[in-house]
Amino acid sequence: MKALYIEATEDTPYVKLDKEKNIFEIGKRSLPENAIAFYEPVINWLKEYKTAPLSETKFYFKFEYFNTASAKQIAKILLELQEISKIAKVNVCWYFAKDDTDMYASGLRFSKLLNIPFEFHEM
Repeated sequence: MKALYIEATEDTPYVKLDKEKNIFEIGKRSLPENAIAFYEPVINWLKEYKTAPLSETKFYFKFEYFNTASAKQIAKILLELQEISKIAKVNVCWYFAKDDTDMYASGLRFSKLLNIPFEFHEM
C-alpha cells in the first residue's frame, strides 16, 4: 500500500500515513479553503487501509487548531478508525498544548462519540 505524505502549509496540516513504517499522524493547523477536498485523500487512504490493517494502529492527532469544516472531516477520519477497530486494535492519541483547553475539549467530545480508546497527551 502506497504511503500518503502531505506537507503542512500555513493553512493545512501535515499528514503522514505509512503502513509499512507504522506511522499514522496528522497535525498543525487545519484551515483549508476546501476541507472536503483536502481530506478526501486521507479518508480514501484509510478506506483502503481498512481492507488489510496492521494488527494494531496508533493514530496521532497533533493539531494546534482546526476550524469547523475541518472538525467534520476529522470526525470522518475517526469514524473510519472506528470501523478499523472492528477487525484490529486501534488507539487514538490526542495531543494538545498545555493551556489549550479547547483542543482538549474537542478530543474529549470526539472520544465520547466513538467506541475506540483515546489517550490524551500534552505537547
